[in-house]
Amino acid sequence: MKIIVADKISDRGLELLRETGWEIASPAAAALPTELANADGLIVRSATRVTRELLDKADRLRVVGRAGVGIDNIDVEAATHRGVLVMNTPGGNSVSVAEHTLALMLALARSVPQSNASIHAGRWEKSSASGTELRGKTLGLVGFGRVGTEVARRARALEMQVLAHDPYVTPAAARELEVELVPLDELLRRSDVISLHTSLSPATEKMINAAALAKMKRGARLINCARGELIDEAALAEALRSGQLAGAAVDTFAVEPPKNSPLLGLPNLIATPHIAGSTAEAQEEVGTAIAQQVRDYLADGLIRNAVNMPAMSAERYRRLRPYLELGERLGGFVAQAAPSRSFSRVRIRYAGEPAELGSHVIRSAVLIGLLNSVLDEKINLVNAGQAAAERGLVVEETTRRRERGFPNTLEVSLHDGGRDLTVEGIVGQDGSPRILSLDGIGLEAPLEGTLLLTRNQDVPGVIGKIGTALGNLGVNIATFALGRRQPVHGAEAVALVRLDGEVNPAIVQHILAIPSITEARLIKLPEAAKATAAR
Repeated sequence: MKIIVADKISDRGLELLRETGWEIASPAAAALPTELANADGLIVRSATRVTRELLDKADRLRVVGRAGVGIDNIDVEAATHRGVLVMNTPGGNSVSVAEHTLALMLALARSVPQSNASIHAGRWEKSSASGTELRGKTLGLVGFGRVGTEVARRARALEMQVLAHDPYVTPAAARELEVELVPLDELLRRSDVISLHTSLSPATEKMINAAALAKMKRGARLINCARGELIDEAALAEALRSGQLAGAAVDTFAVEPPKNSPLLGLPNLIATPHIAGSTAEAQEEVGTAIAQQVRDYLADGLIRNAVNMPAMSAERYRRLRPYLELGERLGGFVAQAAPSRSFSRVRIRYAGEPAELGSHVIRSAVLIGLLNSVLDEKINLVNAGQAAAERGLVVEETTRRRERGFPNTLEVSLHDGGRDLTVEGIVGQDGSPRILSLDGIGLEAPLEGTLLLTRNQDVPGVIGKIGTALGNLGVNIATFALGRRQPVHGAEAVALVRLDGEVNPAIVQHILAIPSITEARLIKLPEAAKATAAR
């Protein structure tokens, strides 16, 4: 076999490939298209762009391996159409990020940067540099995935008590690491140090805001080595100035480089330039890991960390693809619309073609939508089932016949121990995913873009007040879908309003102020690519 290594990887990774006796080539960029013509595997980092045009020249190519997490430089859709497996190396820098988190935690506790600056400035400020021990303190981890787990292990070695908040991790899994799983408000209230390790989603954007900061212990410390957008920087700056927080340390900002951040210049803030995962060991790890994964796949068919579907016939994929998109969007919808984010059970019901084509693949698509709404790691068709099982999420599947209306439907229900949420969807005539009903109430609308979901009592004037409120806020309505359970005054009614442009989450509070509105949520889904529906 022939493997092209287009970008530099670790020497150990190259050794693993050469041990096979295969041809290993590292051509110049200009020669890459020619070399790929008879290649079986391609390994890249971020420099090489794997475009549709490049893939069209690679008739023998079976796998593209990305040494790293991001796959923005790879046309995954084109690779899938060609039956080329794409894989990456998630978690390769988990230890590096965890160690950087600990470094920031210790630096905050002992004012290390400030003391260093004082010495270099010719001052000996010993009396003002009194610190605090981490031993016996409570660390709260918001997010308990790969990085959060590594931080917990190291914090326990420092004799810290560790709390964690993650709706997709079971208490049993947390207990194995001597970690107590708690609700977010309890974590904020009890923790001396809070460290963020969750993904960015509509639910987590600016989750550390003025209200959250007010719930923290006075004098607590905050660390963020995840995403800058998790924090309302203006609110954090005020908490640092007022003394509500003793200090904060961030490796990421909402806008990078952070030229206008209100955090800059604050004496009790430590900042690093998004380097938590940048270590020689991490780069060595991802280079070695991707070489091993590509080798194992080509030699034995073993698949690890795939980010697209395994190869299937072009015809089957053509028919299945619209339902994969529908499943993923229904999963993303219910994850954002659910009354609680601590749901423990998902039920999927298939009717017609979705059941015939391969419900197990569509199940993974639903889980992708659910889990990618909250997890930092990227969930895909290959690892979705495993990721759900690791978090104790029970998946139930049934098939049924549709006696009326649409013959090919997909229904997704979430159960959180209290109220269920059920959404049914279809693939429209133009190939676009559409919602068909919500909790048994007929409500046909597109599953794309920014959606405002409301529940209300069916009384005169509610629709007009919603439109007026949005108009006063400068928000344009693209579509407005309505449904009600019964044609009687005061019955339960729902509306799904698609909104244009960027929408401030604060509009929800204005909608909730309307009499008779009982619930309002913003749901964000990708724009749908229009295609011809499978017949």
